Amino acid sequence: MIELQALRHKILDIPALSIPEGHCMVIGPNGAGKSTLLELCAGMQVPAGGTVSVSGTDPRRCTVGWVSEFTDRTVVFDRVFDEIASPLRFAHRPCGEIDTRVRETAALIGIGHLLAASTQEISGGEKTLVALATAVIASPPLLVLDDPDTHCDARTARHVQQVLGRLPIPHILQCTQDMDTAIGADTVLYMEKGRVVHAGTPQEVFSRLASSCFYPECWRNGPCA
Repeated sequence: MIELQALRHKILDIPALSIPEGHCMVIGPNGAGKSTLLELCAGMQVPAGGTVSVSGTDPRRCTVGWVSEFTDRTVVFDRVFDEIASPLRFAHRPCGEIDTRVRETAALIGIGHLLAASTQEISGGEKTLVALATAVIASPPLLVLDDPDTHCDARTARHVQQVLGRLPIPHILQCTQDMDTAIGADTVLYMEKGRVVHAGTPQEVFSRLASSCFYPECWRNGPCA
């Protein structure tokens, strides 16, 4: 469980919120505080007031996987293999373990064919997949994705969601602008002006947004699977 208590930070004002295990999508208009919320849950910012905990632990003391909207800005190494391996190398894991886990993770994400490629020569969608592999290779209890599908084509965006559904990670917290993607989550948070206005299952949240632009396109003629 991700727990927020009396959280105040910049625009955010969240008296209390519990996010259960599973895949949680965060939606809302620009400037609602979505990215700030994700960064606090990832331990990338310290709240001005209140607390954030992941399974009872301060996220700054947890291993957290992070995938940015701008994956081209977060690439550090020239070779895809080295980029994915970097979290394990920084943790001083044995070379044999690193090699095995990089290849297993790349296969799971579907980018095994890219391991020898240059990170400067792959596409934007492929960089998102590399960033995802790098974020999950250390098996974090929390994976946070800030609009990962922004620079992906529709096929890659669907592939990312399929991969997320296979990951054995307790908490996945994702911001998205695609409501047809959000309906596949276990939990949806709808934010406005720094507050979580609606929280619940996709059906519960989107039923309250039926007359808004946030209602999923594929549900406009009746809910789809």
